[in-house]
Amino acid sequence: MRTAYSVETVRAAERELMARLPEGALMQRAAAALAAACAGLLGKVYGARVVLLVGPGDNGGDALYAGARLARRGAGVTAVPMDPERVHPGGLAALRAAGGRVAQAVPPRADLVLDGLVGIGGRGALRPAAAALVGAIPAGAVVVAVDLPSGVDADTGEVAGAEAGAVVRADATVTFGAYKPGLLIDPGASLAGAPRLVDLGLELPAPELEALQHADVAALLPEPTASSDKYRRGVVGVVAGSAQYPGAAVLAVAGALRGGAGAVRYVGPAADAVLARYPETLIGRGRVQAWVVGPGLGEGRGEEVARCLADPVPVLVDADGLRGLDPAGLRARSAATVLTPHAGEAAALLGVARESVEAGRLGAVRGLAERFGATVLLKGSTTLVASGGGAVRVNPTGTPWLATAGSGDVLSGLAGSLLAAGLGAGDAASVAAYLHGLAARRVSSGAPLLAHEVARALPAAWRATRP
Repeated sequence: MRTAYSVETVRAAERELMARLPEGALMQRAAAALAAACAGLLGKVYGARVVLLVGPGDNGGDALYAGARLARRGAGVTAVPMDPERVHPGGLAALRAAGGRVAQAVPPRADLVLDGLVGIGGRGALRPAAAALVGAIPAGAVVVAVDLPSGVDADTGEVAGAEAGAVVRADATVTFGAYKPGLLIDPGASLAGAPRLVDLGLELPAPELEALQHADVAALLPEPTASSDKYRRGVVGVVAGSAQYPGAAVLAVAGALRGGAGAVRYVGPAADAVLARYPETLIGRGRVQAWVVGPGLGEGRGEEVARCLADPVPVLVDADGLRGLDPAGLRARSAATVLTPHAGEAAALLGVARESVEAGRLGAVRGLAERFGATVLLKGSTTLVASGGGAVRVNPTGTPWLATAGSGDVLSGLAGSLLAAGLGAGDAASVAAYLHGLAARRVSSGAPLLAHEVARALPAAWRATRP
């Protein structure tokens, strides 16, 4: 499992480690790894043109020491300080001793640019001097961020001033000690390129953010035994579809049938369409171990949502079912509730603008989980799952081609089926997102996809997680 930690947590761990090491040892360790990563990206170091964008803090010091190592290997290294009066003295001396030089302006050509302007403590938009250096990064240069792209909030992934171009867009980010949430959550994640973790030996507590990997998912997937039957494996009820949106019912059932439950029970007006596609489906109300309600439900059917929520079993609420939810009523439920909004639906539930949700996804998902006392799967470019009180999970799979009609219906059915099969709410939501994204990658391969193709690829994605 990949884990991420807040700035405060990382800094506390760094202080504890530095107290046990010789002065400067941690920075030298970081600089060595940073230089090695840059050398790997350059391929040939000798004769390469390297530009260092240098801030006044330790982030700038890391860049200077790494630049000195590259200069000793024959690279032409130029440091451009954001503030010439505030430059890490030891790093600057090392660079000059290795043959590097200092300039007041960014050279017009470079093979690699090392962004050491702002470290993990940066907040808000870049200062004008830093923004000017970012704007002068030569076209075509490989950009490597030190710990975090300058302009990205390390704790949230939020970016201020990006509309003016005042943020670094890295090809790779070399981060030290631990991943930071801003490297895994959009918009920051989209600016970090390929993140590379340098293990410094920090002693860290429980993480603030988690990202499942294949082994984690495989360990959570339900597995039938010799004594299993369809009822012991769980039955999921799907309340979805309408005269206007019958396909939503078909797609939700498609995801549910491939989610590990033993049976799927459909309730709604699209029974003929569902049975024509999936004759395995049970029709009509009956005992279930979890409900999925909302996909394509249409307006004026709030009683269906209320009826599901009154059943003391886990309930996943999606799409039209999210309208008008009562926070107090959800918090009073004895069983788990899972909400699966996209940014627009999340904004409506929080009473804020959609743009604020998209810019601050971590705060939004945590806020929803707290307000409704539910597990919340916030869909989008970075899908997040929050259950309140624990680590938020970020989904590492998927493709932008998943932004297509019906894909969310498949996801809802899949997650509901995992709930019925016995997974906890947070596990069901995060495993569903993982498999859904993995299936989409297999189907798409860089081309448009259809939601029903994602459902059909779920068994292959399921198998792919296993060793």
